[in-house]
Amino acid sequence: MRSCAIMQPTYFPWPGYFHLISLVDAFVFLDDVAYEKSSWQNRNRVLVSDREHWITVPARRLFLGQSLREVEITENNRWREKQVRLLRESYAKHPFFGEMMDIVSVLEDKGLISLAGLNVEIIRRVCDRLGLSTPFYSAHALKVVGGRSERLTHMCLTLGCRTYLSPQGAKDYLERDGFSTDGTVLLSFQDYVPSPYPQRGRTSFVDHLSILDVIANIGFSGAANYVRFGRV
Repeated sequence: MRSCAIMQPTYFPWPGYFHLISLVDAFVFLDDVAYEKSSWQNRNRVLVSDREHWITVPARRLFLGQSLREVEITENNRWREKQVRLLRESYAKHPFFGEMMDIVSVLEDKGLISLAGLNVEIIRRVCDRLGLSTPFYSAHALKVVGGRSERLTHMCLTLGCRTYLSPQGAKDYLERDGFSTDGTVLLSFQDYVPSPYPQRGRTSFVDHLSILDVIANIGFSGAANYVRFGRV
């Protein structure tokens, strides 16, 4: 039975995002939802001087309710150059620094002017290096209408999927919405509890960081196992 997952394209996501991708037959970028300022849509956490630090994409919302795919990146204060330099200096001594920078280099492509476009390109590049070949789709291209959970069901059916795999964090609202009460699409939940991996310079582990931290510490090969199985 084919399965589907549907997620907003977020900025340098954590490993659990890629674990979800690894489990399904189709993955949909939910790019037509409203943009939320200072959310995972445009920021994430890495380690700078061995402390948690937010890296952020400056984005401009022109009106309330503007969709994520319509939001453009604000090109000011040389943010791309500054963020690349920050990550380079912060992770320069890590064992797989070069592999991490292969992903970070996407920031230098100034042709990526939309926030969703940048996020999708990052996710695609990471998946390629981790050996994840799940087909990607975009919600706006599927042109599915309806309420919140109804849209998810219809997107699954449009792609020929009878199982919807959801992160645990969405469990309450999906059950409250009565997701696919007729059983047309079966609801399943992701089970991903990753163990600590070696973090250079840290004596205590910091979890739920961006995939960049994972790659810098254990490389693409180690990250591929970590994404799939939650361990190095």
